[in-house]
Amino acid sequence: MSDTFVIALIGAAVSAVTMIPFIRHKRSLERRTANAEIVAEKYGLKEPASLHPVIDPGICIGTGSCLADVCPEHDVLGLSSGVATVVSPARCIGHGLCERACPVGAIKLVFGTESRGVDIPRIDSNFETNVPGMFIVGELGGMGLIRNAFEQGRQCIEWIARHKVSAPPGVLDVLIVGCGPAGLSASINCIHHGLKFKTIEREEIGGTVRTYPRKKLVMTAPLKIPGYGKLAVREIQKEDLVSIWDGIIEKTGLEVQTNEVVNAVGRRPDGTFEVITNKGEYLAKRVVLAIGRRGVPRKLGIEGETLEKVAYSLREPEAYQGDRIVVVGGGDSAVEAAIALADQPGNKVSLSYRKDRFSRIKQGNHIRIHEAIEKKKVSFLPNSTLTAIHQEQVAVDFSGDVKSMPNDYVFIFAGGVLPTPFLESCGIAIDTKFGQA
Repeated sequence: MSDTFVIALIGAAVSAVTMIPFIRHKRSLERRTANAEIVAEKYGLKEPASLHPVIDPGICIGTGSCLADVCPEHDVLGLSSGVATVVSPARCIGHGLCERACPVGAIKLVFGTESRGVDIPRIDSNFETNVPGMFIVGELGGMGLIRNAFEQGRQCIEWIARHKVSAPPGVLDVLIVGCGPAGLSASINCIHHGLKFKTIEREEIGGTVRTYPRKKLVMTAPLKIPGYGKLAVREIQKEDLVSIWDGIIEKTGLEVQTNEVVNAVGRRPDGTFEVITNKGEYLAKRVVLAIGRRGVPRKLGIEGETLEKVAYSLREPEAYQGDRIVVVGGGDSAVEAAIALADQPGNKVSLSYRKDRFSRIKQGNHIRIHEAIEKKKVSFLPNSTLTAIHQEQVAVDFSGDVKSMPNDYVFIFAGGVLPTPFLESCGIAIDTKFGQA
């Protein structure tokens, strides 16, 4: 037996030892993907809510580096026929970890699809809009994840600090509108960089998170917060997160002017912004909008929607007991509200949804809501729409058959709408994204 043959035999053996685990791993990923595809079809997870990944199969080399516990949401991506594939785009909430993990740049995050557009304010990589000196961070710019919002607030203020322009007496370096995650981060980083600033908030500190039902788990990730330290959590209950934010504000000495609403933003000839609120007037060289999208709830446009019994968020489920309640919507917020209300003594909860099955909600919520329906804790009304709301009943249309139902309260979770009139009054351009970054 020649030395060459022996060397070749050894090489083949080494290759086999190396490749067999790799091949087994890829086959395991493909089996998992096949199962995930079944779940995605069953639960309607094929239609993305907003930001989601797309993959260029011509570039993908099938390493699986975007799959191996990279995404905390799990099974957004899978492996099929040797290349990565999008399995459950509705689960994506914009982490972007898969995009960064890809070694060949085959993944990018986009807004909307070819058939369904998403309206997004026009901003550049520094979060500056088409109006020089005016910035948008957080959910308003399409990024709803808490960690992303915090990071955008930090990056935006760091850029402003590096490109600081002289502000005369009486003029702020920065005016921050909104104090949810993005606005809070921007404010803290203004303190860190020694900028003259004010933060105003139309409601309470915390933004949309404060409107979540009690005990709702909020996805986040470790954050380094100037003046406070490291916030090393990945899942946290809403009350605990709000408590931490209150502690951050106390420790950093941040002052937020709450219950103050911006009525108009104008610009003087010298480039200074003039911001008029319900409580006064401010002058600032830069304005950062961190007002979110969900702060403007989408209305149904039906009779009775202005009654006091109608609400668009749920903060304290335990305040409702022994009531007849209709929850409208099929997303995570609607499902979570229905479950929370159904857990209260004596409530009779109906969940009205315009489709025949839930889509774009977390798998855990799918499991919980189906359990609640099977146990008759929640009455599911598929293919239904509310047509009118009255003091003691509601009218519900079941594919042309309108029925009256006794009712005490209505909770509507139809999503939020972009505050387009306000943005346009500021001169900010709005782009409709159809599967675009």
